[in-house]
Amino acid sequence: MSAAPLQRLLAPRSLALIGGAWADAALAASRVIGYSGEVWRVHPHRPCGDGEHYFRSVDELPRAPDAAFIAAPNHEVPAIAAALARRGAGGFVCFAAGFSETGSSEGERLTRELLASAGALPFFGPNCYGFINFFDGAALWPDQVIGNRCQRGVALICQSGTIALDLSFNDRSLPIGYVLTVGNQTRLAAEDLIELLAQDARVTAFGLYLEGVRDAARFARAAERARAAGKPIALIKAGRTAAATRTVRTHTGSLAGADAAFAAFCAQAGIARCESLATLCETLKIFHSGGPLRGRRVLTMGASGGDMAMTADAARHLGLDFAPIPAPAAASLREILSDRVHISNPFDFHTHVWFDPPRQHAMFSVVQRAGYDVVAFLVDCPPAGAADDSAYLSAIGQFAAALSATTTRGVVIASLPESLPRATREKCLAAGIVPLQGQREALEALDLAGAVGETWARGAAVQLQQPRAAASAARTLAEHEGKRALAAFGVPVPRSRLVAAAEASVAAAALGFPVVIKAVGSHLEHKSELGAVVLNVRNAAEAAAAAQRLSALSATLLVEEMVSDGVAEVLVGVSVDPQFGQLLVLGAGGVLTELLRDSVTLLPPFTAAAIETALGTLKLAKLLAGYRGRPPADVAALVQTALACTRYAAANLERLVELDLNPVIVRPQGSGAVAVDALIRLEEH
Repeated sequence: MSAAPLQRLLAPRSLALIGGAWADAALAASRVIGYSGEVWRVHPHRPCGDGEHYFRSVDELPRAPDAAFIAAPNHEVPAIAAALARRGAGGFVCFAAGFSETGSSEGERLTRELLASAGALPFFGPNCYGFINFFDGAALWPDQVIGNRCQRGVALICQSGTIALDLSFNDRSLPIGYVLTVGNQTRLAAEDLIELLAQDARVTAFGLYLEGVRDAARFARAAERARAAGKPIALIKAGRTAAATRTVRTHTGSLAGADAAFAAFCAQAGIARCESLATLCETLKIFHSGGPLRGRRVLTMGASGGDMAMTADAARHLGLDFAPIPAPAAASLREILSDRVHISNPFDFHTHVWFDPPRQHAMFSVVQRAGYDVVAFLVDCPPAGAADDSAYLSAIGQFAAALSATTTRGVVIASLPESLPRATREKCLAAGIVPLQGQREALEALDLAGAVGETWARGAAVQLQQPRAAASAARTLAEHEGKRALAAFGVPVPRSRLVAAAEASVAAAALGFPVVIKAVGSHLEHKSELGAVVLNVRNAAEAAAAAQRLSALSATLLVEEMVSDGVAEVLVGVSVDPQFGQLLVLGAGGVLTELLRDSVTLLPPFTAAAIETALGTLKLAKLLAGYRGRPPADVAALVQTALACTRYAAANLERLVELDLNPVIVRPQGSGAVAVDALIRLEEH
């Protein structure tokens, strides 16, 4: 879809409001926002009067409307959509519900009929609230309109009308240009709107509330287009828990998808995934006021040791870097503040300069030129009109004045959201300072905005590897078959012999003790649980005994050399997500896989640098680095093993269902890594 049809729908010069009470509400919203175009009412039975004329059908309208709001019974909607298409309308909002979100055959039938009837018309919904356009002054919206017309602002795209309302009610000085709800995303989905509105110079950033992604590949392309246009995305996506996933299915009929896959996508695509609406608003304020931060090197400062202590505590699970104040800057600060003030980060500068604006300015100038990505001034103002706030406003003014001619971003943080009055927030924004409300959400927003900036700076993009169709049935390769296939792509595997049970002792002696002996068969996927593996077989007698016991499970046995100098056991796997395609999973392996649940997920492109960075985020990283006197592990060999695994996965894109190397034993540095167990499931032809 090109931008022109959507622009006609979003900035209409004529409206058709179809229906009763909900259409009345849409009319009221148009009046509140100051809509100046033509408005036509359509209702089959309402009498005309009191200055209100009703057309009985779309066919009676004097011209094709640029936009229509349909609040009619769901079974009537397809026919109305068809009439709008015949007339050459610009598009419509389908407020009516009872379509695919019901999960019923009737709902699905109505959805198919609606799509066929609408033809090429763009439309929002079904099951959605519509939109508000604060740029051009238009609203197809059946509720209150809260907000002001603006020249620049963020575009909010939500699958929930109530969440969109909540965001529009915010008292956080977030400039909003568009509020767009997509409901079931039957025609217009979030990715369509991002792709098209990335071209709108007035849009500074995108804020999303999603319950599901309709087309992951399109969404990835849209995110990349927004990034190319310098418009960052912050979002909330429901479905982290089973309860949320069930709610999503009943609300918009969306598939929430695997949360790990979506989280990996956001991290690699440079999208800020927020946990709350408050954090979403604060992150969007940072984005609106200058885009992502360069990074997460942050200095926080204030006149309270308590604030600084709470800042350190609140940020303990975040990725913010509270780097020490560089020595030259620290020396300058001592000259300004004296030795009574301890120079550290977070920085409590005490109250010695609270009533000394020149020294405040000098102090702020030093820290804002100390090489940080962002400097945050924590200050809570007393209620305007209830107390004297002049000293607080003066300090903020000095912070703003010192910020000029620096590349460091400046933010003011109020620990309590209500302690930063609207007038003060607006002054901050005008001075290029981001006013952040709420200590925890402010720190989360800084962390997210910095992470996005770091990802953008790396320049990497997501390149999904998606099979054309999902596998209908799958078969499991026997372990020796899987290892042979993987070895062809460079995965290191143990030396082994596949033998009859009676030959196991001879094979073990030929390989050299100690060995591992395993029962073989595609039905033996989880050998440890089935007692199908014997470890540390040290001599011929033990080999014969192990073979006799295992022969009850399989007439054929796999005898392998035993790797006994492992530093760590690591899980390396590839799974296939229905939406995002192939995923690489790295984590604690062996018996620790389910116990620790320590894993990280990556999307392609799979590179050595990305894999090494991902391994560094695991709890297991300390073990790999050499923990408590143990030697460091051969991480380079582990990375190459993972890359070889992804090469096999890419070569078998249309067949691979699941690949699991658990564990890969990582030996001491320089000694390599070995995949001692392998499970591969391929589509059954």
